[in-house]
Order: sequence, then structure tokens, then C-alpha cells
Amino acid sequence: MAEGPSFLERQRAARPWLDHLVRAAKRYQEQKGDYYAAGITYFSVLALVPIIMVAFAIAGFVLAGHPEWLTQIQDSVTEAAPGSLGETLNQTIDSAIASRAGVGIIGLLGAAYAGLGWMANLRDALTAMWESQRESDGFVKTKISDGINLLGLGLAIVVSIGASALSSGPITKWVVDLLHLDAIPGIGIGLRILSTVLAVAATWAIFTWIISRLPREPVAFRSAIKAGLLGAVVFEIFKQVAAIYLASVTSGPAGAAFGPIIGLLVFVFMTCRMILFATAWAATTEESMAMAFVPPPDPAIISPRMHVSGRPSARSGAALVGVGIVAALGLSGLFGRKKSRS
Repeated sequence: MAEGPSFLERQRAARPWLDHLVRAAKRYQEQKGDYYAAGITYFSVLALVPIIMVAFAIAGFVLAGHPEWLTQIQDSVTEAAPGSLGETLNQTIDSAIASRAGVGIIGLLGAAYAGLGWMANLRDALTAMWESQRESDGFVKTKISDGINLLGLGLAIVVSIGASALSSGPITKWVVDLLHLDAIPGIGIGLRILSTVLAVAATWAIFTWIISRLPREPVAFRSAIKAGLLGAVVFEIFKQVAAIYLASVTSGPAGAAFGPIIGLLVFVFMTCRMILFATAWAATTEESMAMAFVPPPDPAIISPRMHVSGRPSARSGAALVGVGIVAALGLSGLFGRKKSRS
């Protein structure tokens, strides 16, 4: 007796959204989404060191052009650090400013290497979620394309950060004071809602661009828009929860020392997982699955086979001779009867 559909199968048949969610989770697992997210996280952390080096080099150039700022910093260090420690720190600052060019060049090279590796892993992961079939364009062309997309993503992130900064607390407070809106009831809640909406909109734009433009093969843009919105909402919720968690973790001495590093790793890894799952969700819509590449079947190979039998055995030979004798006697009798009739 055939078994009926399981409970999950019945629920999937009754609820299309659940069926889509299960398809997306299956695609994510089959394409090893967690492994790709771990690789992207590795290159993200690896890029921090050269980025910090570039930041120090930029600060060195700024301080070298403004000696009065450097003097104020060194005076503050001398007051805060007792004895010879302040002199040692000031000498370190002077040597860092003197070697700002070399530090900046090394930092830029390291950032370029880590950035290209990060972008290559991200694009390969997104392409895998779409199950796209592609051929390599060559090492040089691929790296140039990754570099252009890295610059585009960096510009998009800068724009998003700028939009989020416009909705931050100090800026919104400045706008409220400038327009004398502080007397309006509920202005604080309204501004908080507005800032959240602007942050979700900025993240939505970035996620949509990542899902639709970074895969190495063309994909359905309409599905990417829906997936980008879903990812942006989940990401905003995750940011709020992560901020509360980090505030509670970093309150102790151990948390202050290791909490930011662990928090950064978890934040980057979970963000990568969200982006890849949103991509898998976009790739498993009915529209995307209808446009999916279906590989042709393997060509049929027709090869004639010839069977050569061996020499007959004595028993089979005797049987064949017997059959021949019987056939000959039958034929001779037949011809004899025909002659007698004639």
C-alpha cells in the first residue's frame, strides 16, 4: 500500500510561501552556503589590517599638514601617560608619520589583494546560489571585472552609510533644533521610525545590487528586488539585536578585550549568510526557475557490437550433422514421390 504525502509535503502544497522557503533552504544547503560565507568572512577579517594601515597613513598625511593638531595630540599623550611612557608614545607617533608613505603603499597593496579575494569569493558564492553555468573569462579579465565591481560596491556602501548617517541621532537632533520641531509631540518616535525606514531603504538598495549584479551570469532582476527587501528587513532586525548583545557582552573586562573581535566575526558571518540565503530565495522563485539554465542531455553514443562465437563442441557438431542428414533424407523422399507421380 502506497504511503500518502507527509505532513511537511501537505503544508508545502497548502502554503506557497512555505514551499518557496523550503526550496530556498534546500538550494542554500546544496550549494554549500555556509562554506562560502566562512570564506567571505575570512577575507573580510584579512582586509582589516591593510585598511587600518591605510587609515594610519591618511592620518599621518593629515597630521603632517597640520602641525598644530600633532602638537595637541602629543601634549594630550604626555598628560595622560606618566613618565617616559608618554615620550615613547610620542616617538612612535613621529615614526609613524615619517613612514606614512611606505605604510600607505603596503596597506593599499594588501587591501587590493584581500579585496579582490573577497569579491571573488562573494561573486562565486552568489553565482552558485543561482546555479549558473559559466566558463572562466581568464585570470586577467576576471580580476579586472572583480576590481570594477569592488569599487562599485564600495561606492554603494559609502552612499548607504551617508544615508544612514543622515538619519542618525546627532544629525536628526540638529535638524530638529534648526527647524524648531522639538515642541511637536512624538517627534522623537517619528524620527526614529524615519531613520529606520531610511536605513532599510539604503540596505535594500545594496542587497538588490549585490543579488542582481554581482553574480557572474545574468539573473532575474524582479526576483532580486523582492529578495533584497526581505534581506534588508531581516538585516535591520539583526542589527538591533546585535547592538543590544554587544552592549551586554562588552560590559565586563573579558568582553571589552575579546567582545569586539568576536562580535565582528559573528556579524560578518551572519551578514554573509543572510545575503546568500536571500540570493537562494531569489533564485528559487517561479520566475527565476523558469529562466534557469537546463543543461542538454549527454549525446547518445551508438556503438555496434559484434559477437564472435568460438568453435563448436563435438556434441553440438554431431547434433548439427544429424539435423543435416535428416533434412537430406526428407528432401530426397520428397523428390522421389514427385518423380513417381510424374
